[in-house]
Amino acid sequence: MTSGLRERKKLATRLALHEAALRLVAEHGLDSVSVDDIAARADVSPRTFFNYFSSKDDAVVGLDPEAPERQAEAFRSRPAAESPVEALRAVARAQATEMAAEPELWPLRLRVIEAHPVLVGRLAAGFGESERVLAAAIAERTGTRADVDVYPMLLAGAGAAAMRTALHRWLATGFTASLPGLVDEAWDLLAAGLPAPPG
Repeated sequence: MTSGLRERKKLATRLALHEAALRLVAEHGLDSVSVDDIAARADVSPRTFFNYFSSKDDAVVGLDPEAPERQAEAFRSRPAAESPVEALRAVARAQATEMAAEPELWPLRLRVIEAHPVLVGRLAAGFGESERVLAAAIAERTGTRADVDVYPMLLAGAGAAAMRTALHRWLATGFTASLPGLVDEAWDLLAAGLPAPPG
């Protein structure tokens, strides 16, 4: 088996477990679903489950452990002429476009997470990891240090806040609004220096 095929099979299994976890929790509630239930729905063994996720909660949230590095790489590969803000905004818009292209999975994920506060914390931890990885990439691009200088962590945090705000608003509209449009709106306000709303 080629490494490419092996990777695709692993990704497919991971996604099957995540979708099984999401749908079961949507149907029965978090406390009524076990790892065995999720494994059975995805047609794998419980042992296989633990090759992909450390817990039921992780499977429901379904964060891809490689996503932070992919996002940082997308930021690094933006044109050098773009400011760090423009580069990060472009990456966020592309990410929102990808998320909106999954019209069933992302809305289901957000509804389930919103209904279970313990999962909100798990998602926030995932965002925190993304911010750290992104801050390091911003520091590289700007010649600063992520552990000392304010700019890298602040920009990474502002970008994460813009995405979280857009996702909350997308959920509030029943997923009828354009997610990339909501991300643009958040970044417009950030770029303008967060002026107070009129009136």
